[in-house]
Amino acid sequence: MNALKRPNIRDLSLDELQNYFAEIGEKKFRTKQVYEWLWQKHAGSFDAMTNISKDLRLKLAEHFSLPALTINTTQYSADGTVKSRFKTFDDHFVEGVLIPTEDRKTACVSSQIGCSLSCKFCATGKMERERNLTFDEIYDQVALINEQSERIYNKHLSNIVFMGMGEPLLNYNNVLRAIEKISAEDGLGMSQRRITVSTAGVAKMIKKLGDDNVRFKLALSLHAANDRKRNEIMPINETNNIKALIDALNYFYRATKNEVTFEYILFRNFNDSQKDAEELVKIYRQVPADLVNIIEYNPIDGASFAKPDEETIEKFMKFLESNRVNARLRRSRGKDIDAACGQLANKDNF
Repeated sequence: MNALKRPNIRDLSLDELQNYFAEIGEKKFRTKQVYEWLWQKHAGSFDAMTNISKDLRLKLAEHFSLPALTINTTQYSADGTVKSRFKTFDDHFVEGVLIPTEDRKTACVSSQIGCSLSCKFCATGKMERERNLTFDEIYDQVALINEQSERIYNKHLSNIVFMGMGEPLLNYNNVLRAIEKISAEDGLGMSQRRITVSTAGVAKMIKKLGDDNVRFKLALSLHAANDRKRNEIMPINETNNIKALIDALNYFYRATKNEVTFEYILFRNFNDSQKDAEELVKIYRQVPADLVNIIEYNPIDGASFAKPDEETIEKFMKFLESNRVNARLRRSRGKDIDAACGQLANKDNF
């Protein structure tokens, strides 16, 4: 059977895999062995499952595919950040980042190959959206970055952020299924409270997160605090304006009791004035938000934005703090390898 036509073995539940082994006359314990290889030992092929017989491995390969993500290339930043380009079974590329700090090891993962939202400040937004990543491809990114963290820093991942390539809420089912597996005891066993999904703002899907009563954290990439400016840099705002997003975030909070985070990149002479800060404070007061992350702008090819000077950034931060906004300035990591916020673009200069 053609490899692409064989069913993906990781689409099977534990019960379904057990039924398959019963049908072919294999002992029940084989189910647990193979399931562990698929999800906890992160086997990239059936051949890697060394504690099962060669005959059974061949049989599995005849009946199923195992389209695991592989690391194509890796770059190491002077600040310890590690960027990986992953290759999919159908020869697409997607990027993920390991961001180490003193007390955290964070994986920044992608949800789509490319992106359809065309945000003006983001390198991924200049790419075509090729397709959604499957739930197991998302899982693979986390597992592979966790292996890097253990190898380089001798520490497991502590946090995961869906802030890489693509819009997670436009790949809703795969993202939620991946998170479910990442947090499962027979998966990576990570707490959903340490997972943050970041969205450019799809109001309908934010409400669906509330309906599904998710346990992970939600971040909104705001980046401008009025509709005119937000329309200019984020075309999605034309159909998901700030009022609709405030309504959706409040709906989400009422359903989940999860506070949200705002992400706000500062652009010189665009959204960095006191008036912009005043508008940001107004939005903050309308939503149960626990934090506003003020982010340094990271230059990308073909964009005319620039980072404000330090004095302007400090003034902006002080205004927020004087108005009792819990704001944090997030200094960019991995800029020297294009691994910082907004820079992921599958460049050929790996």
